[in-house]
Amino acid sequence: MNFHSEYKSKLRTAKKAVQIVKSGDWVDYTFGLTVPVALDQALADRKEELKDVKVRGAFSSHPLQVIEKDPLRETFFYSSWHLSGYERRMSDKGLCNYCPMIFRNMPLYYNKSLTVDVAMFMVAPMDKYGYFNLSVTNSANLAIAKNARTVIVEVNTKMPRALGGNSEVIHISDVDYIVEGDNPDLYTVQDIQPTEVDLKVAKQIVNKLEDGTNIQLGVGGMPNSVGKMIAQSDLRDLGMHTEMMVDAYLDIFKAGKLTNKRKNINKNKGIWTFCVGSKELYDWVDDNPGLASYPVDYTNDPTIIGQQDKMVSINNCIEVDLFGQVSAESVGTRAISGTGGQLDFVTGAYQSKGGKSFVCFSSTYVDKKTGEVKSRVLPTLPSGEVVTDPRSQVHYFVTEWGMANLAGRSAWERAELIIGIAHPDFREELIQDAQKMKIWRYSNK
Repeated sequence: MNFHSEYKSKLRTAKKAVQIVKSGDWVDYTFGLTVPVALDQALADRKEELKDVKVRGAFSSHPLQVIEKDPLRETFFYSSWHLSGYERRMSDKGLCNYCPMIFRNMPLYYNKSLTVDVAMFMVAPMDKYGYFNLSVTNSANLAIAKNARTVIVEVNTKMPRALGGNSEVIHISDVDYIVEGDNPDLYTVQDIQPTEVDLKVAKQIVNKLEDGTNIQLGVGGMPNSVGKMIAQSDLRDLGMHTEMMVDAYLDIFKAGKLTNKRKNINKNKGIWTFCVGSKELYDWVDDNPGLASYPVDYTNDPTIIGQQDKMVSINNCIEVDLFGQVSAESVGTRAISGTGGQLDFVTGAYQSKGGKSFVCFSSTYVDKKTGEVKSRVLPTLPSGEVVTDPRSQVHYFVTEWGMANLAGRSAWERAELIIGIAHPDFREELIQDAQKMKIWRYSNK
């Protein structure tokens, strides 16, 4: 079959392709670095022609024109599955709404519950077999496309070709229109220098790891610091099973420690579903047979995660309370990011033989408005603050003051353990709060 002829027949300008969008439609931009650029611009240019167009996306790395050109939300109503820094700022302005989800369920939402009139997303160029590679974002992109009335792909020649796994490609026969965009450079993340607190937390976690450990690193400075310290450690034959692939894995690989040789499943393969990092990281992804891209309902399935022996999950959070509840996505009712896959890996890692789940955080922070030092350990989470990990699922909490194993612990044991790793300046007050809530046993006194 002549795929190049089919390619030419489906080729459109971005302006022409978005004419398929009608008032009242649900439009999906997919996730992360595959969120379209040229198509977003062309759709935003139709602001005066359309009404009530609902757009879903997630973790967008660049300003979205459907927001920027419609600051009163007269035409476009944008929602995100996971807030990036840009989307958080838009949320603060009332221009972006969060879609609650557990990451592993994202394909299921599209397969069972959601309407998609038009899906549009960036892809790598078509190969000789008629496949467009989904590149640095697998996630739920194929599920979105399969459930869409119309599929438009925006080709970006700068996107690496990520090997699978599965669901890492879409065939031209499943595509309605093709747009050749402006080939923007992929968004890159600057390397963040760890703080003294980050290093203290990282050292405790690395000391708990063994040769052959399989690692998941979450978003944020602390997990990244752990990854960097792992690269400098004496650990050997480590494995990667993660949702988000970041530069720390490349550091571990370059140090000769990421071999994936001891994995129970996907032996010799580093498993991931989306990627954000440096240009060097994207180059590492390109045509690398040692890496395998999978959809998120595979990477984040606790039953899959739990099959890996010595599976270790490392994530951070915003606040915790004395009952062991974790908030990693909001401050009060203010949306910060999203649930993402933290709960998936907290659950799956604990099910693993020899597995551990770490939620790490600095014990204090400085309130930007008042300059006051405040505790991240609270008696109870504030009203309206979202619980990311329920108290029933958490394993280890780690701060610069120590580590607490909460799995299976009673309310009073949790209170004592958590207060023991809170900042000393706040411990007496927290004890008084625990006494009022009748969860204090005095055994620490």
